Amino acid sequence: MASELSKTARVGRDNQRYSDVGERLVAGIVALSATKDQVLLVQSTRRGGWVLPKGGWETDEITAEDAAKREAWEEAGVIVSIDRDLGYIYDHRKPDEMTTHAPKAKYQFFEVSIEEEKSEWPEQEKRDRKWMNYAGAKEALKDRPELLAALERSSIQK
Repeated sequence: MASELSKTARVGRDNQRYSDVGERLVAGIVALSATKDQVLLVQSTRRGGWVLPKGGWETDEITAEDAAKREAWEEAGVIVSIDRDLGYIYDHRKPDEMTTHAPKAKYQFFEVSIEEEKSEWPEQEKRDRKWMNYAGAKEALKDRPELLAALERSSIQK
């Protein structure tokens, strides 16, 4: 797989997938340590806080799993395998909180195992990555209910 990894991150939303009701389809990962007591978070490029790696599922990707694996690589520099589907999480923002840059979204997260953590990755100049325990991650994600829900659905040690 390493030979297939792009050195640059995708940008823009020209190839973005949307649901039948117009929600932006977003795929993400909850990457746990082998002992399941740590989760990998990345810095948000917009807010500066810590988030789970995630991004839009694009039209050239056959499955949401493909999109989640790409986002793991681009944002966190990790090559992952999918352990389980954590299901859909719906966006509960109010209409006045939606913008053209951040439309209503439907999230699908996957719990993953890390096969390899690279020292160089596409968004390394924009994002740091950090392993956190449950309490630290819960605090970091407290203002992002969709991300917190994904963490809560995972098998991280609480």
